[in-house]
Amino acid sequence: MSSLEFETAEMRPVKAWCTREEVHVTLADGRTISAPLWWYPFLRGLDMNALNEIELMYEGIWWSKVDEGISVKSMFLGQKAPGAKAPEKAA
Repeated sequence: MSSLEFETAEMRPVKAWCTREEVHVTLADGRTISAPLWWYPFLRGLDMNALNEIELMYEGIWWSKVDEGISVKSMFLGQKAPGAKAPEKAA
């Protein structure tokens, strides 16, 4: 599958939000996808207001406060940002 085949108008984000543990994106075709927040270390340290100041782009979402973003394609493919480490599980 080429990049052009993957990125279609139906996969355009129309809504995005964060909870304390996940990033959620609703696509133009009605699907919602989610990924763990820890996958994106560049978001660490942002409060809930800043986490939810998200700009929608054609192929993904963007946080201007940290000048970083996530593509819808990377979320579908399970690609974590460089430096992502799973949180330690409590014993």
